[in-house]
Amino acid sequence: MSESKKPNIVLILNDDMGFSDLGCYGGEVNTPNLDRLAAGGLRFTQFYNTARCCPSRASMLTGLHPHQTGVGHMMGDDGLEGYRGDLNDRCITIADAVKSEGYGTYMSGKWHISRHTGPDGPKHSWPCQRGFDRYYGIITGAANFWKPNTLNRDNTRIEHDELPEGYFLTDAISDEAVNFIHDHHHKNSETPFFTYVAYTAPHWPLHAHEEDIAEYNGRFSAGWDQLREERLDRMREMKILDESWRLTDRDPSQRPWNEAEYKEWNQRRMEVYAAQITRMDAGIGRIINALEETGELDNTLILFLADNGGCAEELGGPPAVRDRDTHISTQTTSDGKPVYRGNDPSIMPGPETTYQSYGVPWANLSNTPFRLYKHWVHEGGIATPLIAHFPKAIKTAGELRHQPGQLPDIMATCLDISGASYPEQHNGKPILPLEGTSLVPIFDDKDNGKEILLWEHEGNCAIRHGDMKLVCRFPGDWELYDLQAERTEINNIADKHTEKVKELDGLYQDWAERCFIYPWDKLQEHRRQRRQQK
Repeated sequence: MSESKKPNIVLILNDDMGFSDLGCYGGEVNTPNLDRLAAGGLRFTQFYNTARCCPSRASMLTGLHPHQTGVGHMMGDDGLEGYRGDLNDRCITIADAVKSEGYGTYMSGKWHISRHTGPDGPKHSWPCQRGFDRYYGIITGAANFWKPNTLNRDNTRIEHDELPEGYFLTDAISDEAVNFIHDHHHKNSETPFFTYVAYTAPHWPLHAHEEDIAEYNGRFSAGWDQLREERLDRMREMKILDESWRLTDRDPSQRPWNEAEYKEWNQRRMEVYAAQITRMDAGIGRIINALEETGELDNTLILFLADNGGCAEELGGPPAVRDRDTHISTQTTSDGKPVYRGNDPSIMPGPETTYQSYGVPWANLSNTPFRLYKHWVHEGGIATPLIAHFPKAIKTAGELRHQPGQLPDIMATCLDISGASYPEQHNGKPILPLEGTSLVPIFDDKDNGKEILLWEHEGNCAIRHGDMKLVCRFPGDWELYDLQAERTEINNIADKHTEKVKELDGLYQDWAERCFIYPWDKLQEHRRQRRQQK
């Protein structure tokens, strides 16, 4: 390897995981490889995503806010600039940017920023048309782990009958990333590479191997109440949380663990979720090994983070025993068996014949100590672990960084590391200015982080200015919190600081207008009118 070769970048994103699930963030999940990266690198404690999968991916990959890329919500086209459900031509991806510096660009995993998913449809917003030399993964947002839909290699669909025996999507995402690293080393060892690894784990469905689930047998038997308290203690000991910050109350929709029904089933849900993360972690271990085997680990920036907070979605409604015949999916397993879709406590999750989620109470645990979940922009929906590992540049291994940051900063950091410039035009068309700032100065603790951070998703909106955060759970009123005093957002001080509320509201409205954000109620009315016209 040339001593002057630019650093490689490996960006790893996982799906629907809470702030404190990883072992190195205080959780019960066994993650030795991520723990190793944290021990040899840095853990950020106040980094943020955008509360939902596809907007987060669009923002992270482009250095813009989601609505600026056309992915302000999900993958539907609302006919509005911020809501086209498709990565637009006013942005570039990290892969586009670093190519100018000679980088090979590779991706394995979940794309989910194109509304065009068919094998014969438009592909202008697919990975290989957005800067990646090679791609393997799913174009959509969720999949049966043994039999995923919309699986592609580059621009070509992979049919189910082409999958090898024992196929599992998490393993395939890891193995393809490893293959890209080795192949690049053999063919282009003097040039750097950017590899984006986008796991679907631990997004529902709760699919895992029995040997991985068995590792957690009984681990969650104490229940969500006690485990949240135990996590809080570990996070305080790790200095991830301030000692004075109180734990938020259990979600009001949930019973105390000692009164909960279906305890065995509920434990199993969390056991499978944890097993999904452990399987992912093992794959990350293989990626680390590939970097070591090719002599690239010291010269590689590895970033790991999650796309949103823990997911409280209950598939099929609240737990209740139902008529199985009415909940058989049209999909079948890889060996032709029926799939029972929905959170039915009479069916234990994990096998391919099931399609369940871990639901509200365990998402509450995943987001310890914060409020709310994926979809919302209170801290439980947007706080993500962020691990940075870069032996060549990070000399204070194992430390924490408390400076605030947000997804557009990932693009800015990759530009900084690669030496690439952010252009004014791409393919002859003007693009929007970069919104992110590099995290590299924070590696040496020389920067105080972003002064202003902003969010909007489904009418849930927030602005953080310094330590003050103004936040709304749609359709409610603005709430104001001093995050230095209590980041867990318990003591709403909006009534005591009306001028601050007015000031921050003005900053938010200016941003929303600049970034093509529609008020959520008006967007819903716009959608109704479009449906009526069709």
